[in-house]
Amino acid sequence: MRICGLQKMTLLDFPGHVACTVFLGGCDLRCPFCHNYELACGSVPETMTQEALLRFLGKRKGLLDGVAITGGEPCLNQDLPEFLKQVRALGFLTKLDTNGFHPAMLQQILQERLVDYVAMDVKNCPEKYALTCGLPEDRLDLGCVRESIALLRDGAVDYEFRTTVVREFHKPEDFYGIGELISGAKQAFLQQFTDREEVPFAGLHALEKEEMLRCAAVLKPFAGKVEIRGIDV
Repeated sequence: MRICGLQKMTLLDFPGHVACTVFLGGCDLRCPFCHNYELACGSVPETMTQEALLRFLGKRKGLLDGVAITGGEPCLNQDLPEFLKQVRALGFLTKLDTNGFHPAMLQQILQERLVDYVAMDVKNCPEKYALTCGLPEDRLDLGCVRESIALLRDGAVDYEFRTTVVREFHKPEDFYGIGELISGAKQAFLQQFTDREEVPFAGLHALEKEEMLRCAAVLKPFAGKVEIRGIDV
């Protein structure tokens, strides 16, 4: 498992908990608006070993509640379940970020109760999914995404679906299709795109507040709770 970064403390990445965030390298998507593109494409070197990370966590007992595992795409790592077991054995809660393209790994993790919270990205409506992921249509298996959504929606682990909203990829009417994908979900979050140097494609833009509110209004009938991150409402 390639550990390519560690944020030693965060109040944002694991809802309701003080946590650290572990960044794993590698991703099977190439989203044009990705904030961690160097992680996704594998150009960031490994920064620490798994053993060193576990030693760090051992010294943070009583200071941190949990560990958030993100990427890249963590579910590409076949040793992820074993790593989660080791983290939980130290007494930490665990949170997983995933793109939803690895339902078999997600199912194993859920069945073995190795996570307390899952945040899954739902990129766009089905018609725009491949475009938003930066993949050709013939490389996109939306069935995997649907299966992962069902695993979370129908399971016992706390979760959220989230969509980063980018003007060049999203319109309010696209959220009907997103809503149909996640219909019956407990909660969904819309995240306003923020441009950064790490974003691989220049010229992308956020939606204005009123447009974000329209997107949220379209999505609200499909989920128990719909909220917007990144703007004051």
